[in-house]
Amino acid sequence: MKTEFRGFFVTGTDTDVGKTVACACLVKATGALYWKPVQSGTDDLPGGDTATVANLTGHHPDDFPAPVFSFKAALSPDQAARLEGKTIEPAQLENRLPSKRPLIVEGAGGLMVPLTDQVMMIDIIKRLGLPVIIIARTGLGTINHTLLSLEALKVRHIPVAGVLFCGPDNPDNINTIKRLGQVPVIGHIPVLSPLGRTSIRHAAETLDLSAWM
Repeated sequence: MKTEFRGFFVTGTDTDVGKTVACACLVKATGALYWKPVQSGTDDLPGGDTATVANLTGHHPDDFPAPVFSFKAALSPDQAARLEGKTIEPAQLENRLPSKRPLIVEGAGGLMVPLTDQVMMIDIIKRLGLPVIIIARTGLGTINHTLLSLEALKVRHIPVAGVLFCGPDNPDNINTIKRLGQVPVIGHIPVLSPLGRTSIRHAAETLDLSAWM
C-alpha cells in the first residue's frame, strides 16, 4: 500500500546540473507546489529559480511560495549571506514549510553545500523528511558524483526516491548508476530545445513516479 504522497526534495550532484528544469517537469507531472527555501544568485537571475519554474509550468502563482532566504551573489548560500551581513537560520526553514499540498522542494546546489558554519543542505533534507530525487548529469564524471551522493544519503538513513538524469542520452552511465547504486531511475530529460512549456510537458509525461503516486 502506498503512503500518502507528500512530495520530494530535489538535489543535484553538482551546480547547473539541471535541477530547476527537472523541478519544472516534476511539478508538471505531480501538480505539487514548488518551493526553493534558499536562493542565491538573484543578481544573475532576477526572480530566481522560482520565477523560472513558474514560467516553464504556467501554474498558478499561489503554487510557488517565496524563498525564506534569498541572496544576490551567485555563491554558496553561507558565503552569499555573509556578503549581505546576514545569517541563515535553519529553524526558519522548517517553521516556514508549506504543508497543505505536496511539495517539490529544490535545494541550493548539492548535498554538502554549506548554509552556515555548521549546517549543510543535507542536514535540512534530513529534518524535512521528504524522499530525495537526485538530479544527475549523463556524461563523464556522473558515476562518481552520483554514487557519492547516494552514499551520503544512505549513511544518514535518508530515503531516496530515485535518480533523474539530465543531458544527452548515455545508457551505459545510466545503467551503471542504477546497478551499482541500487536505485530506481525516474527518467531521463534530454536537452530541451526550445525550452518552454510544451517541451516541459512532454518531458514530464515520460517520468516514472508510479511508486509514489
